[in-house]
Amino acid sequence: MAGPSASDDASLRPERILELSERLSAVAGEKIGEIAYVNRSAKMLAINALIVAARAGEAGRGFAIVAEEFKTISTQIDMVAAALESQVRADLDELTAIGGAILSHLRGQRLVDLALNAIEIIDRNLYERTCDVRWWATDSAVVDCVAAPSREASAYASQRLKVILDAYTVYLDLWIADPSGRVIASGRPDRYPAARNTSVAEASWFRDALRTRSGDDFTVCDIQRVKALNDAPVATYATAIREGGQASGRVLGVLGVHFDWKPQAQAVVDGVRLTDEEKARSRVLLLDQNHRVLASSDGKGVLEETFKLDTSGGDMASYADGDRTIGYALTPGYETYRGLGWYGCLVQTAEAQQPATAGRLSAA
Repeated sequence: MAGPSASDDASLRPERILELSERLSAVAGEKIGEIAYVNRSAKMLAINALIVAARAGEAGRGFAIVAEEFKTISTQIDMVAAALESQVRADLDELTAIGGAILSHLRGQRLVDLALNAIEIIDRNLYERTCDVRWWATDSAVVDCVAAPSREASAYASQRLKVILDAYTVYLDLWIADPSGRVIASGRPDRYPAARNTSVAEASWFRDALRTRSGDDFTVCDIQRVKALNDAPVATYATAIREGGQASGRVLGVLGVHFDWKPQAQAVVDGVRLTDEEKARSRVLLLDQNHRVLASSDGKGVLEETFKLDTSGGDMASYADGDRTIGYALTPGYETYRGLGWYGCLVQTAEAQQPATAGRLSAA
């Protein structure tokens, strides 16, 4: 029958290396101390025996020889105990150092793995957004809205966009803009009335979408707050709406889809698999290419804080920063979505140290 796995048996935790090292140090210190104590008692007996033998004169001479020999043996025991203390201390210090290094590496690698998983989940989610926007831009109602603009065409397109939004709850709104950048249809005009007739001519996602080479291309901008969406943070994906819905068709306008960033990103950072104890001393982050905080498990600094991340270790690494261990991973992208240079990052403070149960090794 197979033995217990590390997840089943708490005694197989990597931390046990240091726990056992500390326990061995405590036991060795205690036993060497006991040897020293017993040997001091033996020395006193030998000295007392020599005194008594001296008082006995010639009759105590033989006893004096035995007492002197016992004193010599006691001195040798002192030397052995001291040598044992020195060697054991050196070996235990080395064992503790090795155990600490192994534990630090394992912890760091685990944080890297969790950071990579978090950024991959986001990338897979956002990859689907690139598929959505390119697909919906070919919908006949969307194409007709910009091909033959009219109040009726805009109303019908808005109705179609609402149907999409009812099914895809990860979006705040979908906008159709004409070539000048004026929003002529949206999916939630009742919830976001300011969207209608808003100009997005200066928005990077609109300008870049107009310049896409085919219907297979898309554009995306970093997370930003959009005033017309009640200042909510969104990830906007866009592509050109083309004549006939054809990939090579003439550009007629732009479709922009606004991904509801906050709840989706929060679900990712909150869903990282940490124990309750780890969660209390950990911070999970999603960072943009400039290390701006896009999402945080503690809800702090979102879109405001720039985290000081040291990426000198490469695309994925961990490092110590005082009592914190930081693990990060650069987005690897997903399928045709190369990502935006974002990072998953975990910051974890050291575990609270337990009170020491024994002092230093000593033969004194």
